[in-house]
Amino acid sequence: MLVNIPCLDALLDRHADPLGAAFNAYRNHAYRVVNFHCLLGGEDIDLEKLSIAAAYHDLGIWSAGTFDYLAPSIAMANAYLEDIGRTEWSGEISAMIDHHHKLTPCDPRERASVETFRRADWVDVSRGHLRFGLKRRVVASVMDMFPGFGFHRLLLKLSLKRMLTHPFSPLPMLRW
Repeated sequence: MLVNIPCLDALLDRHADPLGAAFNAYRNHAYRVVNFHCLLGGEDIDLEKLSIAAAYHDLGIWSAGTFDYLAPSIAMANAYLEDIGRTEWSGEISAMIDHHHKLTPCDPRERASVETFRRADWVDVSRGHLRFGLKRRVVASVMDMFPGFGFHRLLLKLSLKRMLTHPFSPLPMLRW
C-alpha cells in the first residue's frame, strides 16, 4: 500500500488554502484513488502521472468554488503540466480527470489508465460497493488506512445543494 507519495503530497500542499478544512478529507480521497488505481492497474503505472491526476481530479470544487468542476480541474492540471514541461501528458491526464465520473466504461481507444482511474474513483466514491474485481477486504484495508474525514458526507451535501440550485443539471460531472 502506498502511504507516502511525495509528488502527490507536494501538489496537495500547493492547494491547501482553497481546500481549507477539507484538506485531510481530500488528501485521503486522493490516496485511496491512487491505491485503488494501482491495485486495479497492474504493473505499468506511472506514479507521477497518476499523482497529478489524483491531486487535480476534484480540486475545482474548492479552487473554482463550483460543483461543475471538471473543466477548472483540467485547466489547473494542464497549467501545472506546462509549468513542469510535461505538456505531452496533458491529453492522458485531462482524459483521466474528464472521465473519472463516467457511468459507463471508457472508449477502448482511450489509454488504459483512463478507465482504471475511472474505476478507482468509483471504488472510493461508492465506498467499495463497486469493486471491479477487488476483494472486499483489500478495499476495506485501503479505506481503513485513509479514513474519509467526512469526504463522502461532503459529496452528498454538495450534491443536494446543487440539486436545489440547479434542478435541471444536478450532477454536471457525470458522463455517459
